[in-house]
Amino acid sequence: MGWLSRFITAVGFLAVGVIFSPDSFGSKSKTLSTYLKLAHLLSFSTAFGAALWVTFIGGIIMFKNLPRHQFGNLQSKMFPAYFSMVGVCCAVSVASFGYLHPWKTSSTTERYQLGFLLSSFAFNLTNLFVFTPMTIEMMKQRHKVERENNIGEEVGWSKNVEVAKSNPKLAAMNKKFGMIHGLSSLANIMSFGSLAVHSWYLAGKIDL
Repeated sequence: MGWLSRFITAVGFLAVGVIFSPDSFGSKSKTLSTYLKLAHLLSFSTAFGAALWVTFIGGIIMFKNLPRHQFGNLQSKMFPAYFSMVGVCCAVSVASFGYLHPWKTSSTTERYQLGFLLSSFAFNLTNLFVFTPMTIEMMKQRHKVERENNIGEEVGWSKNVEVAKSNPKLAAMNKKFGMIHGLSSLANIMSFGSLAVHSWYLAGKIDL
């Protein structure tokens, strides 16, 4: 099943949900509010789920099973798309939440929640436009040095660490890459943490 077919199928199920919802044909203001809540919920859950998978599951599985250069090249293609998607989802969540809870009339709790969503959005933008390009460029430079030393096609870091002990250039690259990658990981964790805080707020609002 192609991407377009999957998308149309998902939209079809969403349309069925709208049609059979008892509140879907209420007043215009109530309908708009429902649509905004839906946009917020879908955008938030997509961002949270993607961040959870990439940060704690998918990335670790790939690192432990793929040759390191193959893993790095895959990440260099995946992360820009990942941060772009999560950033767009955060932007939609911020916009919908801000519309539903205008600053002047919102409570302190609601203002904090808007702040957490904005923080997640900002951390993702920082990763997308600052840390990710730096990390990818540093990775490419290090891959070149590693290929010169016939390493990088193995799984894990063992050969890199061994060669770096006698190769000051590679050791320096490892240190710089580790610093940039660490900042990127920190920004990603902070973004995920902000979304996690908002998930607790949403859980308190849901009546099951």
